Amino acid sequence: MVEAMLAHAAHDRPGEACGLLAVDSQGTVRFVYCLSNADASPRAFTIAPDEYFGANRHAERHGWEIAGMFHSHPDGLPVPSSTDLAAAPAADWLYIVIAKDQLRLYELADRRFRLVGSLGTDFEKAANRPPLTRVIG
Repeated sequence: MVEAMLAHAAHDRPGEACGLLAVDSQGTVRFVYCLSNADASPRAFTIAPDEYFGANRHAERHGWEIAGMFHSHPDGLPVPSSTDLAAAPAADWLYIVIAKDQLRLYELADRRFRLVGSLGTDFEKAANRPPLTRVIG
């Protein structure tokens, strides 16, 4: 899954790549959806709505839920921006930012991103954390 996200980011460069993460009932990431950036921009992303709904239907058919997203910063750092914070849909989602072939995992708490891990064992440990609960809104 990590390789798929990195390949998607490389493919969509110079634009931002984006996608969603599906987790099972234990909170383990089970599937990565590499989706289209409807903005086709190097500085912003919007997941194409039809692809979002398709990913959600696919996840539900497998007993998973969409509980995270990833995107790239083609010319920046693997750190969430103020735009990322403003657009974050749920406090208990996983957030992955990819830049310069680095992947960092964040969670949102008190309207701030907190680094949970990076590519490697920290990412695997965080991706297999206890079950997620989230507000749908």
